[in-house]
Amino acid sequence: MKIERTRHVDASEQDESEGYDYYYEYDIYRFTDGSASLAARSYVDEPHEAHFLSIEEHGRSRTLVDADLKRWLFQTAQLHLRSEGKTDLRWLSGRGDGYEPVPVGEAEGDAGV
Repeated sequence: MKIERTRHVDASEQDESEGYDYYYEYDIYRFTDGSASLAARSYVDEPHEAHFLSIEEHGRSRTLVDADLKRWLFQTAQLHLRSEGKTDLRWLSGRGDGYEPVPVGEAEGDAGV
């Protein structure tokens, strides 16, 4: 598996006092295995949290589904983030509940990665 981490900043223009209306600094993680790639984000000011955002397969991005959480790629990415101190992992399910907690469990085999 290939792991990439890039730092990003999303901020307003600085005002006269060199402050910002908003300022977000975060890392985007990309975990890639073959034609599948999983994206996660962790904000610098919340170092114990990370959120899985989407999965890309064969160049097409989509929202994660429950079955993706059992895949080797997801399980390995989760273990990597936990090894970096990310104790609060969540995933964007697309069910309208926002980010849901990632259940802690064992991988149930390779479901097609």
